[in-house]
Amino acid sequence: MKHGLEKFYDLVDAFEALPTIGRKSALRLAYHIIMNDNYCGIKIAHSIENAISSIKRCSSCGSMSEHEICELCLDDTRQKELLCVVQSAKDIFVIEESHQYNGLYFVLSELEEIALHKLEELIIKNGTTELLFAITPSLSNDAFILYIEDKLQKFNLNFTKIAQGVPTGVSLENVDILSLAKAIQSKVVI
Repeated sequence: MKHGLEKFYDLVDAFEALPTIGRKSALRLAYHIIMNDNYCGIKIAHSIENAISSIKRCSSCGSMSEHEICELCLDDTRQKELLCVVQSAKDIFVIEESHQYNGLYFVLSELEEIALHKLEELIIKNGTTELLFAITPSLSNDAFILYIEDKLQKFNLNFTKIAQGVPTGVSLENVDILSLAKAIQSKVVI
């Protein structure tokens, strides 16, 4: 059946390559765009092209931004002494939806010296007094947190992490807002 419909199946394959999209969903999406709503497909293609060419990492926190520095880092109403460490920029969106945190963020996906150095610079620049780890609970992430704590001992910070309202092994993007809000409200000293 693929013969003569290579471009259609290329589109199906492209959709299927996305997280959480299986073969059946990919077929439905491709069929809808091609047969029912060409405008939707053109709009999606244009939006993807614009996003890819316009969005980059914030030079301060590592989040997503259309500018050199993101809106959160530039927001003077945020509590600069609070810094939340996340492992992915998409986790920031989830935390922001909870409306329970008003500090700054730092994306630390891997324990690289250059990233740890940027974190130290941000702590000094903002006079950070508390570091909140909003990281998916797991044994490996507990080791990740301990390593960072050890590296930052010289700053005399209060280290906290979100409470166990977030199930172990579940990514923050898959946690409901109420559980995340409670976890942030019930953060614990570590």
